[in-house]
Amino acid sequence: MQPNFLILMADQLTATALASYGGKARAPHLDALAAGGVVFDSFYCNSPLCAPSRFSFLAGQLPSRIGAYDNAAEFPAQTPTLAHYLRRAGYQTALSGKMHFCGPDQLHGFEERLTTDIYPADFGWTPDWTRFEERPGWYHTMDSVTQAGACTRTNQIDFDDEVVYAARQKLFDIARGSERRPFCLVVSMTHPHDPYVVPQAYWDRYRDADIDMPAVTQDAVADDPHSRRIRHVIGLGLQQPNAAQVRAARRAYLGAVSYVDDQVGTLLATLRDARLDENTIVMVLADHGDMLGERGLWYKMSFFEPACRIPLIISAPGRFAPRRVSAPASLLDLLPTLVDLGSDGRPLDYAVPVDGHSLVSLLEGSNAKQGAGAGVHAGEVIGEYLAESAIAPVVMIRRDRLKFVHSPVDPDQLYDLAADPQERVNLAARTEHAGVVAAFRAEVAQRWSLPALHAEVLASQRRRHLVYTALRRGRYTPWDFQPLRDASRLYVRNDQELNDIEAMARFPRLP
Repeated sequence: MQPNFLILMADQLTATALASYGGKARAPHLDALAAGGVVFDSFYCNSPLCAPSRFSFLAGQLPSRIGAYDNAAEFPAQTPTLAHYLRRAGYQTALSGKMHFCGPDQLHGFEERLTTDIYPADFGWTPDWTRFEERPGWYHTMDSVTQAGACTRTNQIDFDDEVVYAARQKLFDIARGSERRPFCLVVSMTHPHDPYVVPQAYWDRYRDADIDMPAVTQDAVADDPHSRRIRHVIGLGLQQPNAAQVRAARRAYLGAVSYVDDQVGTLLATLRDARLDENTIVMVLADHGDMLGERGLWYKMSFFEPACRIPLIISAPGRFAPRRVSAPASLLDLLPTLVDLGSDGRPLDYAVPVDGHSLVSLLEGSNAKQGAGAGVHAGEVIGEYLAESAIAPVVMIRRDRLKFVHSPVDPDQLYDLAADPQERVNLAARTEHAGVVAAFRAEVAQRWSLPALHAEVLASQRRRHLVYTALRRGRYTPWDFQPLRDASRLYVRNDQELNDIEAMARFPRLP
């Protein structure tokens, strides 16, 4: 029997915020899912930025293969996504919330989209590597940190409240409807993404004394050029937060995680109330993490652990026994996993090579991923960063206990995550590791043509800047998704008998 999927996605949720990963967030619903589910300890995004990460999650392909360079990159409509594959396998697919689609296709295989997006769908947020010194006015600033605290209402609360309401309504509609296809519902919230502002009730769940300060300060580690570029892009040279502001930002972040947890609890209760829980696999994940002041950095944009290591919790108590998985895995692996679980025993057939591997064997207790990725081996994670703060491609290979980060314009970075989980010591320049570094560099050269990729990113940026400027002249036709709500089909209308309408809307129905 094909299972249903409820995929719960948070934005900018670093793994170590959660108690199941050693963190301090008060998130009892997520803790319960972790206690009864499969927790992946070494799970990563493939690009530490919203849109590239989400596109690679949906397509099961590395960002460079699908042109997912940055937050204003068009996601090609011809790219098969997990929603396309599941629809082909007989699923109804729906999306509630953020996915940061750019371009005129705002569905990408989803049969139904319940809300608009919180971010624009045009090319206005395209970076310009040729004018790096000019900070983009639309990007992160340190206001999120220096103005952190409590409030009554925010833009993000408005959005996520709508996202969860629409998702709950969809679950009840599925339960009451005549449709017998299994479902895949993606619910994607924008919390705990900055700005670090939360309603007073969530702020008050914590005290200043509960909040740890960054474990690795900027002066405790050797600096690197990419980190210096990140500080420039986010305006750290213009606003340097003091200790009280750093603590307030981290406190508000934990409050936002608690807000996410409350929404997860509401959705899980809805799943039970709709009597859909027994055959539904619940997945909790994020698009990327948050540095939260570690190493003097904020937000994402790097391959340090707080920015790229994210949670993956998969709960299906009747199907998978609780366990922890130590093998490295990434968002690329979720498309083949979902297709594997949803294929109902049919052979897997991909229209294009996918870069990920199915995690089903790991979920079932084996020690290895299964299925062949396109050049990505089981037990490793491959990453790419091609957006703000970069001036050339940045690539990452995480294999076993080692992480290697390379960019043609920067010194290499090599970390032993088993001996040095906080990445304090860059081993790349040490003589005893010269052979390892040489092998990684040879692998980078084999995997990527970095000069060609660099040239294509620059060309894409030029094209999109021209298109955006041109489309803003004269009549502007936006690409932002407009949810359609046909009032003639809502509640009580005269195309059906009143008693029939009320009977169909009642759940559970009377015999």
